[in-house]
Amino acid sequence: MTAETGRRLPAFAHSTARLVRRVVVFARRRAVAFNELWKHSLQFRVTVSTLALSSAVVFVLGMVLQNQITERLLDTKRDAAIAQTRAAAETAAGELVGLGGETRDAMDNRLANALKKIAITPTSQDAAGSAAGTFVPVLASGGHDQSGQQSSHAGPYENVPPRLRQFVEADQTSYLEHTVTDPNGVRTTYLIVGTSLNTVASPLQLYLLFPLTTEQNTVSTVQNTLLVGGLVLLLLLAGITNLVTRQVVRPVRQAAAAAEQFAGGDLDQRLAVLGEDDLAKLAVSYNEMAASIQRQIRQLEEFGGLQRRFTSDVSHELRTPLTTVRMAADVLHASREQFPAGLARSTELLVDELDRFEALLGDLLEISRLDAGVEELAAEFIDVRPIATRAVEQVRVIAGNAGSSVELVLPDEDVIAEVDARRVERILRNLLANAVDHSEGKPVVLTVAASETAVAITVRDHGVGLRPGEAELVFNRFWRADPSRNRRTGGTGLGLAISQEDARLHGGVLDAWGEPGHGACFRLVVPRRQGVPIADSPLVLPPPDAVSEITLSPSSVAELHPAPEAILADPAPDREEVGQ
Repeated sequence: MTAETGRRLPAFAHSTARLVRRVVVFARRRAVAFNELWKHSLQFRVTVSTLALSSAVVFVLGMVLQNQITERLLDTKRDAAIAQTRAAAETAAGELVGLGGETRDAMDNRLANALKKIAITPTSQDAAGSAAGTFVPVLASGGHDQSGQQSSHAGPYENVPPRLRQFVEADQTSYLEHTVTDPNGVRTTYLIVGTSLNTVASPLQLYLLFPLTTEQNTVSTVQNTLLVGGLVLLLLLAGITNLVTRQVVRPVRQAAAAAEQFAGGDLDQRLAVLGEDDLAKLAVSYNEMAASIQRQIRQLEEFGGLQRRFTSDVSHELRTPLTTVRMAADVLHASREQFPAGLARSTELLVDELDRFEALLGDLLEISRLDAGVEELAAEFIDVRPIATRAVEQVRVIAGNAGSSVELVLPDEDVIAEVDARRVERILRNLLANAVDHSEGKPVVLTVAASETAVAITVRDHGVGLRPGEAELVFNRFWRADPSRNRRTGGTGLGLAISQEDARLHGGVLDAWGEPGHGACFRLVVPRRQGVPIADSPLVLPPPDAVSEITLSPSSVAELHPAPEAILADPAPDREEVGQ
């Protein structure tokens, strides 16, 4: 092998491997495209399934027809050939009367003359000859003579297979299909029928070789006809199935599109009703359902509007008497030292409940404005850390009364985000108050972290926690996990609902996690710039320390618990503690 050939082989192998990779990639893409089309297109699925089943039916039917036609041709050929052989045997017996005792050459001459007589003598009185077709006769004495040489024969005796000779020499009329290859390499299949001539003195055998060329051509024509007809039939079936399926699928697709538009808010979307068939009945039923849903939605909208207007009006109307009652209560509260002990205590309770009533009115007004969609976001670029610090300072007294401490974990650098400081501070204040109320005197941790697209704040407590399914209910209005629990914070039951609406107003999300006995964690995630989607949250739920608390022993939890820095994206946070 030359050096040039050695260089060409790696290049050829490389190009071959690259071609194989391209073929594999193309096949994978086609497979993926076929899979997607199979999943999403009912019309394609029905057409392909029908085509596959039809192909199987056409194949089986074609094989059965081909076998039946082939068997019928061979049976007809065989019967005619046997009749032809018997007629030829009678002619040969008449020509070979008295055969026996001649020399080898004389016998060969008589056999040759008999073959000529068989070839030119018409033996088709019953039309058997015309059905059998042309043939090649062979006469042979069979076996070997006394000198060990093969006995006399006339015709292409070598084309007769030995196993057929054995049956015919045993005085049995037999036939066999046999393929012969001539010196030029041409292969010809014969139906060979053999019989013995018992009317002559010397035992002789007559073989007629009938070519099956005509039958093979007929079978080939039948195969081609069945193949072409099957393909045409499959194409017609595929086209018919596609058209029929399309007539069914098109109204379904129109119904699906109408349903999507209806779900998107286009309540006037309806289906066209054509005819009186089942699809028309489906369209009528859909239109009636859509009209009923539209009426109910409008009724609910009207009821909701009336409810919101009623809440807003009542809240506004209550402000005037509340102001009057507040002024009177303040006067009484200022003079409580002059009252008896019981009356003084009643004055203090009156002021406390007025404070709570005033907070409830404020929350109801806020909820009514949020429901009406009239609230606007006064967002500006500001550092979030001071907001978190102010929220912690505002719950210091509440935390001290509950016996809990509030830990604040902040990153070193500024956390600049486009937020409404008042709303974010209100969210954190509500979350902290809720955590202190359920912390059972254990520490509460507020953590701030940021990524390129989002700011995340978590409030983690280690109190009673949340039961399965309650993480989605805590944001419902006036919902309480345990109605028998006494509130320490004096909340109105609307704080978390308002916080969730404030988070949505920012384009963010407020979610919760909790486990019974392992506390709860609320997470606020807002975008750093309004209108920019949040790629990911820098803080995760459930928090990492929750896994440790659930899987490790209590002693290990006690060692790991005072390390909330592990959940921060920033390596060196500042921590300060507020409360007891």
